[in-house]
Parts: sequence; C-alpha cells; structure tokens
Amino acid sequence: MLAKRQVQGVEVTGKITPEWEQQVLTAEALRFVAELHRKFNPTRLSLLKRRGEVQAALDAGQMPDFPKETANVRKANWKVAPAPADLADRRCEITGPVDRRMMINAFNSGAKVFMADFEDALSPTWSNMMEGHINLKDKTRDTLEFVSEDGKHYTLNDTVATLLVRPRGWHLPENHVLVDGEPISGALFDFGLFFFHNAKELLASGSGPYFYLPKIENYLEARLWNDVFNHAQDTLGIPRGSVRATVLIETILAAFDMEEILYELREHGCSLNAGRWDYIFSIIKKFRRQRGLVLPDRAQVTMTVPFMRAYTELLIRTCHKRGAHAIGGMAAFIPSRRDPTVNEVAIPKVREDKQRESSDGMDGTWVAHPDLVGVATEEFDKVLGKRPNQLERLREDVKVQASELINFKVPGGTVTEGGVRNNISVALQYMDNWLGGLGAVAIFNLMEDAATAEISRSQLWQWVHNGAKLDDGRSVTADLYKQLRDDELKRLGGINERYYRDVTEILDSLVLADEFSDFLTLPAYEKLVAQEQA
Repeated sequence: MLAKRQVQGVEVTGKITPEWEQQVLTAEALRFVAELHRKFNPTRLSLLKRRGEVQAALDAGQMPDFPKETANVRKANWKVAPAPADLADRRCEITGPVDRRMMINAFNSGAKVFMADFEDALSPTWSNMMEGHINLKDKTRDTLEFVSEDGKHYTLNDTVATLLVRPRGWHLPENHVLVDGEPISGALFDFGLFFFHNAKELLASGSGPYFYLPKIENYLEARLWNDVFNHAQDTLGIPRGSVRATVLIETILAAFDMEEILYELREHGCSLNAGRWDYIFSIIKKFRRQRGLVLPDRAQVTMTVPFMRAYTELLIRTCHKRGAHAIGGMAAFIPSRRDPTVNEVAIPKVREDKQRESSDGMDGTWVAHPDLVGVATEEFDKVLGKRPNQLERLREDVKVQASELINFKVPGGTVTEGGVRNNISVALQYMDNWLGGLGAVAIFNLMEDAATAEISRSQLWQWVHNGAKLDDGRSVTADLYKQLRDDELKRLGGINERYYRDVTEILDSLVLADEFSDFLTLPAYEKLVAQEQA
C-alpha cells in the first residue's frame, strides 16, 4: 500500500498492485488529484449544500423558473468554441463501462464517439476504477488489446470512435483515497487521473481530453467544472480550451439553466445531451412532495409526452443558437441473437426514436449496443447526408415556457401491476449485479444502468407515498409493495441468492422510508466498500 508519507496528506486505503502503482497511482498523479481536491472541494461541498436549500424551497411549493439573475446572458450574443475536427460529426455515439473487451467492441462499432463511463454504467469497485484507468491509458497509446479465456483476440481497428470520458457526479465520493483525512471527490479523482495521464498524449495524436459531465443541476456547478479545467490545463502547461465538455441535461433544474451552462463552459466548446432516464428520475426526486404527482409506468413516459418534448426541443434550440451540438437520448434496447421476434418489435421503435430526433434537429444520438449503431446511423444519414451536423437549424419556431417543462401530465397514463413488478425486478437485479461488480446489465432486453435503476426505485417510492392507484383500482401501498417484492424475489431464486439479502435491505430502505433518498448509489456504495474490506 502507498504510505501516507510518500504523498503528503494522501492515504490510499484500497489495495495497490505493482501495476496500479506504476500505471495509475504514481506519486505525481496523486499529488495532482489531491491538489484538485484541496482547491475545489470546498466549492463542491457548498454547491451540494445549495442543492439541499433548493430542494427545501421546492418542498415548500416554490416552482423553478429561468434564472432572473442571468437574463443578460440569455440576451447577449455569444457562442461556444467551435468543435475540434474529431468532434464535428457525432451522429451516433455508443456508451459503456471502462471494461477492456467492451471498450474495444465500442471503439470498433462504427460509432463516431465512444463515451467511456466511470459513472452510471460502472460499478465503482476499486479494481474496476484502477483497471479502467489502465485501459484508457492503453487506448491513448494505441496498445489496447484483450485475449478472452477461449483465446479470442480483440484489437482496435485502424479507424475507431473518438473517446469521451464520463467521470462521476459531484455528489459521489471515492472512499479508497483520503486527502487530509476525508474521502476525495469521485468526480475530481476520475477527471484528474485521466487528465494527468492522457491529456498531452491525446493532444499530440490530434485529439484531446474530452469529457461528458453528469448530474449537473445549475450553471454554478458548470462554472466549477470550468474552473477545474482551467486549473488542470495551467498546471500541466496545456493551452486553455484544450478540454472539450459535453453536459448531460439530465436533471429538471438544469433544463432551466441550459444557456447559462453553455455560457460557463463556452471556452471549452460545449455540447448538451438529453439524458432522458435521469431526467425522469430527477422530476420524481425534485417534486417528491408535490401531492398528486404520479407518473405512470416507466414504459409510458416516452419522449413524445408533452413535458419531455418541450425539454428536448428547448435543448436543440438552445444548442444551435449558441453553436453547440445537440445530442439525443439513449436507445437502451439490446438486440436478441436468439429470438428474432424480439427484434422485430423493438428495432422499428428504435428507428422511430432516431427518426424523430434527427428530424427535430439533433446532431447525434446515443445507443447502448454495437448492433444498434447501424440503425441509428442510417436514420441520421437520411437527414444529415454528408454534412457533419445540422447546427444551422436554429429552431426559432420553438418557444418553450417554464410552465411546459413542469407540466407532468401524461395523457392516458396508468400505473399497472406489471409496471410495479417490473420496477421491483429491475431494481433488485440491477443492484445485485452492481454489488457483484457490474454496472451495465441486460435485463428484459434493455441495457439497465444506475439511471434506470433510479427511475425504478423512485417510482416505487412515489407510488407508495403519493397515493397512486393501479389501473384495476387497487392502491399502491407498502403492503402491496412487500407482497410483490417477495413474489419477484422468488422468481429470482430467493433472498439467499447472490447479494439479494443486502439488495432487498437497500431497496426497502429507499422505497418505504418517509424521506426520499437522493441517490441509491450512496447507500449501495457503502455496502460495496464494506464488502471489499470484509
């Protein structure tokens, strides 16, 4: 283990292999991330405290609006920095964890961009984090390869997707590294290690350090990221503006700050992405105390319901007004290679989704599986042709009012027993895999990650606490939840299988508690760390 004295004030509590010490946790890298933490963690903590104050105002009935104090930003004439050559065309992006084999498949998929994920698609075990950074170093140096147990050799093609990295959100800690006795920010740790080890090599190869930024709730949190970028670039002697960032608009509050978020990051050439799953989760979370607010089954909250339509169209207009790319949401379907009838139903829905996005003016979109890259690309090709994007489509016809973003009515929406069961089963199965080290899990032919697990458990809380009724007239009560939970547990093999005892304890605490827990990954992470230390 790296001793505290080797890097003053830094203690690594996770195990350290010789490879991890030589490749990732060098003294220089630890000094760099520790400096980031010392300089920016106080601001991070104050912004997290501000989230609590905003939540208290929402609980008291205050409704969000476009910020009055930044009206001059919205009125002024400015644009973000133009995209570098390898980010000009983003018509199809694929996402996935920093697993070695999956990374190679994603880079070779034909997508224009691969988002390597340290956040929702990754279970943050210490070994996953360390191996992920080694994998990214190898990719940056063109040495990434993998040999499976059956001898299959995976290597990178000559032409591969452009790399973007998603660090963890501002709310998450990295408990395996202490700086001056406190856990380091997971966001600063992930960003700092990748930037320190790879930024100069990426720039030398004609690319750059490109990032996806998750879970931002307002422009002040974007400003903090911009300050981090400038400090990191200055410290390593890299020109400002070398970092490029795409922000996921995946919280309802960020939807009101889209222009301001772009403004704060304008030097770093920003794009926005419609993070649909977390966006729905954030609506439930932020308006938890709004009596009578009950969203229907998750499958019924599609991108065509009015409030989701308002959000995505505003995103396109905002981006193109400011010269930024607008990136559409995830196609989470996992094509079946055993049952073609599943594909016959799902693929047309994926096509319809991508047709709508490209026709609306999106410059690109997300998929979760290599087999969907061709489908998504075809639909964007029909609109873009040989153009790299459609930034010229300003969508000045879009006029979204604040009231449209917070009108959460879903015409014809219902809560069904099948929807309750699906949420319970998905939450149980996902968290079971998460505690087992997997953060991207195929369940019922969909790629589930932390965002979709958050929707599942938050809907259960909302239905139990806000008086939801099933389409057959029954009330969704704690007793009904427990009954259906036990049924679904039996289908999965029972509470003594795998991690289901711990998982059930976590899910019950999230669903049945009077107070809504902001993130399931926080109590789950405590279990994960305790499990590693046992």
